[in-house]
Amino acid sequence: MSDPILTAGVDEAGRGPLAGPVFAAAVILDPARLIVGLADSKKLSPNRRERLAAEIRVKALAWALGWADVAEIDRINILQASLLAMRRAVMALSVMPERALVDGNRCPMLTCPSQAIIRGDSSVPAISAAS
Repeated sequence: MSDPILTAGVDEAGRGPLAGPVFAAAVILDPARLIVGLADSKKLSPNRRERLAAEIRVKALAWALGWADVAEIDRINILQASLLAMRRAVMALSVMPERALVDGNRCPMLTCPSQAIIRGDSSVPAISAAS
C-alpha cells in the first residue's frame, strides 16, 4: 500500500475588511490523528473554533501562517495580496506538501501542484483546518 499524498489545505481570511492585513493558513493533517468536527470556521461558534484551533496545532503534521500587509495590498491589490499570503503560508510549512487544495477559485503560484475548490472550507478537511 502506498503512503498518502502530503496534502496542504489552504485558506485566507481578511479579504472582507476595508483595512488591515490579509492572512492565510496552510495545514497538513496527519491521517493517523483524526480531528473530529472540522468545518468552515465561519459556521463554528467562537469557543468551538478556539478548541479546534488548539487541537489542529497539536495534531497536524504541519501548519503555518502567511500574510500580506496593507502596503502590499495597496501596491498589488487585495486578490494578489491574498494569493501572496497563501503562498507564504505554504512556503512556511515545516513539511513541504506534495499538493495543495485551496479554498476558492484561484490558486497561488506554488512549487507543488494545486487545485482550487470552491467552498472547499466546507467540504475538504484540510481546508477546513486552515479555515
